[in-house]
Amino acid sequence: MSVPTGWNRAQPWISLVVRLALAGVFLAAGLPKIFDLAGNARAVNAYQLMSWEMAQVVGAVQPFVEVGIGLLLLVGLITRFAAWLAAIAMVVFIAGIVSAWGRGLSIDCGCFSKGGQLPVGVAPNYTWDIVRDVLFLALAVFLILFPSSRFSLDGKVLGPMDMEDEFDEQAGSGAASGGAARP
Repeated sequence: MSVPTGWNRAQPWISLVVRLALAGVFLAAGLPKIFDLAGNARAVNAYQLMSWEMAQVVGAVQPFVEVGIGLLLLVGLITRFAAWLAAIAMVVFIAGIVSAWGRGLSIDCGCFSKGGQLPVGVAPNYTWDIVRDVLFLALAVFLILFPSSRFSLDGKVLGPMDMEDEFDEQAGSGAASGGAARP
């Protein structure tokens, strides 16, 4: 067993902050949309990437997916999986914004608002939307790499997820059984 380093002591606390921050993002984005599914469908439709019928389906499902991701992250249950879902969602959101920008659409992304067409004379701020979403993506990637955090259900339900201890145990059992270490 190795002596805990500063990173090993700090990482679960850093992951906790990242997990709660990302949970807040997804809950803040998803909860208001649940109470206005028609408005969210209009926001999805404003991207002009699919038919109105498909935009209605996506607009109705998306908020519940966002809230689900947020709740999983909030309680720290299947954190790595929830972080993967968050990362995939962020990549899709970034791609949608880049697509709207590239096609010259003048829309509000609908990330934390009703979205849809912007009034005449109001310019979209796609650069900020993309930078913000890339930062959220970075948080998700951090949790994919370091999902173990304080005050999570993962530790209670799935057991400890300390990868270094797992590697130490594997290395120890390999050495004990006479196995040679691999490069």
